[in-house]
Amino acid sequence: MKKLIIFFIILITFLVLILLYSRFIGIKNIQIREYKIVNKNFTDDYYGLKIVHITDIQYGKVTFDKELDELVKKVNLTKPDIIIFTGDLINKNTKLTNEQADKIASILSKMKARIGKYAIEGDNDTGFKNWSLITENSGFKILYNKYETIYLENNRYILLSGVSSSNISINERLKETEEFLKSKKEEELPIYSILAMHKPDDIIDINTKNYNLVLAGHSLNGQIRLPFIGCIGSKPKGAKKYYNPYYKVKESDLYISSGIGTNSSNFRLNNKPSFNLYRIVNK
Repeated sequence: MKKLIIFFIILITFLVLILLYSRFIGIKNIQIREYKIVNKNFTDDYYGLKIVHITDIQYGKVTFDKELDELVKKVNLTKPDIIIFTGDLINKNTKLTNEQADKIASILSKMKARIGKYAIEGDNDTGFKNWSLITENSGFKILYNKYETIYLENNRYILLSGVSSSNISINERLKETEEFLKSKKEEELPIYSILAMHKPDDIIDINTKNYNLVLAGHSLNGQIRLPFIGCIGSKPKGAKKYYNPYYKVKESDLYISSGIGTNSSNFRLNNKPSFNLYRIVNK
């Protein structure tokens, strides 16, 4: 009996320490997850192109001005060419003041990219009427079911598409992009196509032949992850099938960033807040 009591005391102590770690340490210290993307279609002009992928800042829960400052500094250290933000700037339970909105825009405006900064809304952002104003004042161009062509030194280009987070079908949201692609001859098509969306499960219904790289958020990779097991617990709607950091879905590479903040709970275990850095190469 004495040994059993000691065992339970040790077990409870261990669980309490894990809980405290997840709540106060696991949510701190933003990491950079770096990936090399190889595609033979990239010309030398695009070799080494750096794309930063941010998602789920969830301001107002565990992410505030201090964390935003840290994010900006670490992103700028990578010297990105392109920054893509895949939604959920504000946590849905946050009552944002005008002063906070101005401060967020002021901090994020210091984030620099050589070519451009692009953003789409997440499902939480749809409830904030000033989300678009904050985003634009931060220097991001909003891709609301639209596309952008990115040229460097020659006439070959990268296509960047972005879709909103809404109940409209993904194919309807991609209509403008799909029509653009259908209008092009083979030699006029982009050398590489990127799609930014918030909910990764939307990839189930898209034509992956048109998108080499799909970037998403929403799942936070589960927030709580165990070694050798991965994500445990419930997964949000829109990330039931796809929630881990990477999947090969037919012709598309799907990357899901773990995000900066937290969503339903204030805990992170074995899953530090992070953003992704992709390096583009042709071999």
